[in-house]
Amino acid sequence: MVVPSEAFLTKGVGKHKEKLQSFEMALRNAGIAQLNLVRVSSIFPPYCRLIPRKTGLQKLKAGAIIHCVMSDNATNEPHRLVSASVGIAIPKDKSHYGYLSEHHSFGQREATASDYAEDLAASMLATILGVPFDPDQSYDEKKEIWRISGQIVTTRSVTQTAVGHKDGLWTTVLAASIFVK
Repeated sequence: MVVPSEAFLTKGVGKHKEKLQSFEMALRNAGIAQLNLVRVSSIFPPYCRLIPRKTGLQKLKAGAIIHCVMSDNATNEPHRLVSASVGIAIPKDKSHYGYLSEHHSFGQREATASDYAEDLAASMLATILGVPFDPDQSYDEKKEIWRISGQIVTTRSVTQTAVGHKDGLWTTVLAASIFVK
């Protein structure tokens, strides 16, 4: 059983005439193309800590099998806005697990996609912690309730957006939480 103790956030964008190559270029831009990535579900492990991207990348070796939570999106439609986000919600009690969420969309700007991903992760965490909230409230209103409850200590996100290439090349965006150790 492997329980990661560290994680970092990364993002990237790639453009190419082939969709697969566009994805590869996005992985390269994110600094993770040399890894064998295994997508996992949305649990941020107990006692896991977020580390800077640069520090995390230095701890990895080419060819390593690495677990991640990743969101990606692609288009070959000229001028179409694409986004990919991963949101994180970490509880105050470090012995409890948190949540990660993946969100990808068309037409959403970075701030909107980021807030949405954070809201998803925080909402999932709030439901298991028993923090009351109205799902129809705005993210800012819910954030204030979670802050007052003192049970959700950290939310953040990583988001990559891009506009589809003017000549119809594939444009791929990705955002990921990479688990280390």
